[in-house]
Amino acid sequence: MDKGALVHTTDSSASVGDAAGSFSSLRAYGLALARTPQRLARRACVATSPGEEMSRVRALSGAHMARKLRWPDLVGLGLGGMVGAGVFVTTGRATRLYAGPGVVVSYAIAGLCALLSAFCYTEFAVDMPVAGGAFSYLRVTFGELAAFLTGANLIMEYVFSNAAVARSFTAYLGTAVGVDAPSKWRIVVPGLPKGFNEVDLVAVGVILLISVCICYSTKESSVVNMVLTAVHVAFILFIIVMGFWRGDAGNLTRPADPARNPGGFFPHGAAGVFNGAAKVYLSYIGYDAVSTMAEEVERPSRDIPVGVSGSVVLVTLLYCLMAASMSMLLPYDAIDMEAPFSGAFKGSSGWGWVSNVIGAGASLGILTSLMVAMLGQARYLCVIGRSGVMPAWLARVHPHTATPVNASIFLGIKTRSSTKQTLKLFF
Repeated sequence: MDKGALVHTTDSSASVGDAAGSFSSLRAYGLALARTPQRLARRACVATSPGEEMSRVRALSGAHMARKLRWPDLVGLGLGGMVGAGVFVTTGRATRLYAGPGVVVSYAIAGLCALLSAFCYTEFAVDMPVAGGAFSYLRVTFGELAAFLTGANLIMEYVFSNAAVARSFTAYLGTAVGVDAPSKWRIVVPGLPKGFNEVDLVAVGVILLISVCICYSTKESSVVNMVLTAVHVAFILFIIVMGFWRGDAGNLTRPADPARNPGGFFPHGAAGVFNGAAKVYLSYIGYDAVSTMAEEVERPSRDIPVGVSGSVVLVTLLYCLMAASMSMLLPYDAIDMEAPFSGAFKGSSGWGWVSNVIGAGASLGILTSLMVAMLGQARYLCVIGRSGVMPAWLARVHPHTATPVNASIFLGIKTRSSTKQTLKLFF
């Protein structure tokens, strides 16, 4: 179906132009607020066509984003975005509470669901290779109101989750070097409420460094991500090898306390496996950010399907191997839910150093997931600025770096300022 037939080009052009003028001065903004009911009624269901998104709307950014990314870059971004520190926690909870050793199958099911979702993103990104991701896709199908509500939620999600993840980097880095990082590296600010009175300078520094990197060049950011991701995957492969080497296949069917916990590879049956799949699906979040890079892909019809789908397949394989190695290390009812991998090695005489290696690997995973998320959120905000529902200043693409510098800086500052406020929410 031709989505261009659903819209009236004149109406949508006028709405974007009116909205862009709303932020030209305080008086214009006040007049726009006074006319909110009329403007909402006119624009709520107005949809643009893919052709408009790729031509007239994209031109509002001024300079074009450079098309320098290829499928290896997208695979690296997908791996970096998905394989963060979350897998080191969700695996333990899903195994202990729901699936037992069958968590391997849970990861396979969750990976299949993520792959099907990735196919949807891929189809849209190939048909309409612009930077807006889900925001742009909803804008051409359901109209501006649905797109705005989704875009606002995405931006809020990215800001708060990135702030929380940046704070967790401090804890994992401390584990890697054997330091109680939360008490040593965070500064207490007197006069503020407890839980909101700690400033994490390490997290702030990480956010600022990544912000500078993504402002400088998308291609160079991709190269940095690929290097960090390669090292992180090497750490994961090391953990997998150690798990299979030190593990016991008997733990796949034998619980530590048979009197209290059922045995077998599927101790809680099919229901436990599917409940575990719902739990571990969170570990796949991140592949959607890759679709926001579509405007910077050299050959979208070839590179996007391989990059997005390929990264999901590779991550699924890594997760299944990690789950299998962990299940062999300990019986499922003896696994530490909070730190399953490092906890398994801490209990082994002479192998406590492996937990430090796991902390180092998790720290690298946090860096790559932060970089991919910040790349994605900057492009979301850039395209929202193009639509006119936020200041057009955010949509500007720098002519020299070919990146949305204004959006990247703005979100970097917001994420940095949120690292303190998220303490009570996430920790």
